[in-house]
Amino acid sequence: MSQVFKALSDPTRRRVLQLLRAGPMSAGELSDQFNVSKPTMSAHFAILKEADLVHAEKAGKSVMYHLKLTVLEDALLGFVQSFAEKE
Repeated sequence: MSQVFKALSDPTRRRVLQLLRAGPMSAGELSDQFNVSKPTMSAHFAILKEADLVHAEKAGKSVMYHLKLTVLEDALLGFVQSFAEKE
């Protein structure tokens, strides 16, 4: 779960996840939304993949990213439950 929260700690990565809510996007389409270098965006993508929040799929010369919403939901639910009172 700590990898998920590490990934969510950065506003760029949170914005990538927000963009992917509308559907899969290529690395280039996502990178065009930010004023950072392609290597910087690649590092963000790697952290999101490591946290299992996105799935990357080769499509010709492009890499398409897909949001893995269930992983995010599970992490957030686990976080909330960690604060629940124990009976």
